[in-house]
Amino acid sequence: MHPAAEHSPLGKSSEYIATYTPSLLFPIPRTAKWAELGVTAQTLPWQGVDYWNCFELSWLLPSGKPVVAIGEFAIPADSPNIIESKSFKLYLNSLNQTKFASIGELQACLVKDLSAAAGKPVGVQVRTLAEVEAQGVVALPGQCIDALDVAIDNYEQPQPELLSCNPERMVEETVHSHLLKSNCPVTGQPDWGSVVVEYKGRALDHASLLTYLISFRQHADFHEQCVERIYLDLKNLLQPEHLTVYARYVRRGGLDINPYRSTGAISPANLRLVRQ
Repeated sequence: MHPAAEHSPLGKSSEYIATYTPSLLFPIPRTAKWAELGVTAQTLPWQGVDYWNCFELSWLLPSGKPVVAIGEFAIPADSPNIIESKSFKLYLNSLNQTKFASIGELQACLVKDLSAAAGKPVGVQVRTLAEVEAQGVVALPGQCIDALDVAIDNYEQPQPELLSCNPERMVEETVHSHLLKSNCPVTGQPDWGSVVVEYKGRALDHASLLTYLISFRQHADFHEQCVERIYLDLKNLLQPEHLTVYARYVRRGGLDINPYRSTGAISPANLRLVRQ
């Protein structure tokens, strides 16, 4: 478990406060998990963003009439802190009985509070239900590898030694799997996700990638660290010209978390999958 997470509200009984309380946000430094991967804030081998989508965003108009919407939050991958997910939900719930004169005022409040917690500017969009409904859901790009016949019996820790490639053949391709699962390091609750690998480099053996992703099944870590571990293991193996790894996780508690990591600057579209 991340040492800071022990002091967070995650896994504990919590009072749900319905009036604006920014102090509910609980930042967790990324440095400890980065150290486990052998990187520091000064040597990060990736760029990217963590998209959070909130499906339980509500507040009051000056008249007292409630509004519901969907919030989209973009937290830089190099921000000093992640925001612990239950504290994020508690903070958003504290807006439920709070009056805002306009969406602009609400959005400015969210930017201020979330940026302070993350330690870097956080992008915020408040979207109407009609906007999100019109967007619909999308399919992941590239080839799905889930139908491959593989065997595995160890699910406790990620096993990078399962990965293999052909160093004599260079390819550019995109593959994906819906079989990613890990567990919350605090509560033990399952986190379900779909992962995409886009790269140009040594030809990755697809069956080895699938068994590697399945080896996360009982692994306990936060969403962001799982994606960063996958990214680094693939980068070390493939020695790619470029590499992007991202995961779209199923929502829990009204929030989904979608980390993107890449060798270069990216501006990915935040599009929902069928399980989201």
